[in-house]
Amino acid sequence: MEQQKKNSNLVAIITMFFIFAMISFVTNLAAPFGTIWKGQYAGSNTLGMMGNMMNFLAYLFMGIPAGNMLVKIGYKKTALIAMAVGVLGLLTQYLSSLFGAETGVFSFGDYTIMLNFIIYLLGAFICGICVCMLNTVVNPMLNLLGGGGNKGNQLIQTGGALNSLSGTLTPFFVGALIGTVTSKTSMSNVAPLLFIAMGVFAAAFIVISFVAIPEPHLQKGGTKKEKFSHSPWSFRHTVMGVIGIFIYVGIEIGIPGTLNFYLSDATDKGAGILINGAAIGGAIAAIYWLLMLVGRTISSAISGKVSSRVQLIVVSVTAIVFVLIAIFTPKNVGVEVPSFIYNPVSKTTGILTNAGVPADKIDAFIANPASVDLSAYAEGLMAEGNLKVEDVPNSLNAPKVPISAFFLILCGLCTSVMWGGIFNLAVEGLGKYTAQASGIFMMMVVGGGVLPLIQQGLADAFGYMASYWLIIAALAYLLYYGLVGCKNVNKNIPVE
Repeated sequence: MEQQKKNSNLVAIITMFFIFAMISFVTNLAAPFGTIWKGQYAGSNTLGMMGNMMNFLAYLFMGIPAGNMLVKIGYKKTALIAMAVGVLGLLTQYLSSLFGAETGVFSFGDYTIMLNFIIYLLGAFICGICVCMLNTVVNPMLNLLGGGGNKGNQLIQTGGALNSLSGTLTPFFVGALIGTVTSKTSMSNVAPLLFIAMGVFAAAFIVISFVAIPEPHLQKGGTKKEKFSHSPWSFRHTVMGVIGIFIYVGIEIGIPGTLNFYLSDATDKGAGILINGAAIGGAIAAIYWLLMLVGRTISSAISGKVSSRVQLIVVSVTAIVFVLIAIFTPKNVGVEVPSFIYNPVSKTTGILTNAGVPADKIDAFIANPASVDLSAYAEGLMAEGNLKVEDVPNSLNAPKVPISAFFLILCGLCTSVMWGGIFNLAVEGLGKYTAQASGIFMMMVVGGGVLPLIQQGLADAFGYMASYWLIIAALAYLLYYGLVGCKNVNKNIPVE
């Protein structure tokens, strides 16, 4: 019987690891998907980031209800409902590639918003509800399955590592499927990822259905809810920490999200990468999430000796320096993209082939671009690679990525430790009010939708790099919180 229980727990633990990874996978789909919709709406960064906004807006509505679900129906049922909701959200996003592309709904400035975009945004919101519920479930469930203590914490850290790894791979995969964003690019290009995600959720649903999960916090009938004389809002350092969480998630999503848009933009406003910009942007943005994994690993190793406050102060200052360097470094200062990310000859050959250029002309063009006139294929080149005829010879050169992009991805080392640092400082000394504060923090994840949307509005108005001044201001607040705002000045409030 004991061995059977251990085997059951092992299956549940492995399943929760997959779900932990899926949280990051589903969340990080929104920003690279935005490059598709940005292309559909004449390069509007604001509309391109609306899917990300809807994804995080769900946290505002589901943060506290998700916590209440844990109390009333338990971890298992909440997780099952969340996975069913996730399949529905991903399916809805896929349906946006099938319906509504020709149906206008309303006008937004110079744009006519089509029905398929509304369907996509609805799917993004539903997915946000899913990941909010899963975020509320996964950490305590892994802790319970590990029996609490060091073993439970070890499982949580392992799940967090898989979460970061998934976040690293997501923009890379999306970029590889999209390649170059053109007027023909649609959600059908990324359908394989949506179906894989739905399959994982469905499989996890089946497994969890047959696994026994301990439910120590499940509210029993007739249990009276304890009434407190104060609330987390009574503590200044907690209130400032709640604001800090809102700002932090906006920073974490805004830095790589805007960078992805910048590198995918082939115009003079963007990085100017003519071909495969989305793939290159996805690959570069993926490094940001990889560095978050590295940063969390380092933090885990030093947290026993270095306080959360010191870590928050150091990474805030470092990130400010990185972003300032990125802002002031000229765009023409860059490095060539490695051939394993982008092979100019191979990519140009593919575009010319799809544009209808005969094989003999392609060979002649590769050997001597000046000897071949491609004007007869202008329409095909524009549709396939978003290229003008005069730009095609430049496609044979390895594109350059602005050096500023690499300073921005280095910020992943800094943002990786901010959530834990802010949370630890904000709940210090809360005692019995800690659980209530956790629900509030989950609501504030909505910042990951709000701040990036504001940043895209600034990018549309003033340029991509100028929009990072918002990130500077946000980082300055976190620095202030680490220096001053995190101090508990309400120690007179009883918390036992």
